[in-house]
Amino acid sequence: MASESRPERICFQLQVDPARLDEYRERHAAVDPEMLRAIEASGRRNYSLYLRDDGLLIGTYETDDDEASQAALAADPRTAAWEAEMAPFFVALDGTRPDQGAPRLPEVFHLEDQLARLDADTGADPASPTTR
Repeated sequence: MASESRPERICFQLQVDPARLDEYRERHAAVDPEMLRAIEASGRRNYSLYLRDDGLLIGTYETDDDEASQAALAADPRTAAWEAEMAPFFVALDGTRPDQGAPRLPEVFHLEDQLARLDADTGADPASPTTR
């Protein structure tokens, strides 16, 4: 669980069937409004998906509590139909829902965290442009 002042930043990876890339892109050009509201209600924000031409999909979002966000999506009836429709687009999910089965990637670098630590160590004023 993230601290009150810093949201969790989540990154995940999935593999889209390369034969279905165009259809996957089309489906995400205008996601069902109810699904958008379900994601919003789960506490996820700043949510993006990135798709490589070979089907590698990387997703990122922020949330105050990823465990609670996942539980909210799993329990929300608005997500079940969308996830069932999306599941065939992915390879190697072993029957799990895409929103539940996506492997998380650990964060190894975040610029703002390191700058904040640097500023705290040096006593610099992070608002001052001359301290950077």
